[in-house]
Amino acid sequence: QVQVVESGGGLVQAGGSLKLSCTTSGRSFRWTTITWYRQPRGKQRDLVASINGGGTTKYADSVKGRFTISRDNSKNTAYLQMNNLKLDDTAVYYCKADVPGGLGGYEYWGQGTQVTVSS
Repeated sequence: QVQVVESGGGLVQAGGSLKLSCTTSGRSFRWTTITWYRQPRGKQRDLVASINGGGTTKYADSVKGRFTISRDNSKNTAYLQMNNLKLDDTAVYYCKADVPGGLGGYEYWGQGTQVTVSS
């Protein structure tokens, strides 16, 4: 069992920045793909950004140029740097860890962290 813990959410004014962290337990972090999702209240959960073990990143069009995903394997932690935040970025942000193993790997989710952008 892998535990996934997000942190760094909070209240920020539009145009401001926040940095989210996603820390996992276990020994397979360097091979783990980390994906950030977000879910505004009453809406579906959507992919924001992902980074695989080789460092390849992907972003949703809505955050390209504003958000940066990164990882520090020595700390079992991935980050989501969010700049120039907009009101529409308000959501609960979730981290998912895809850990290799078994037939198709394992998927673990964190509990989420609230990001609120105010005007």
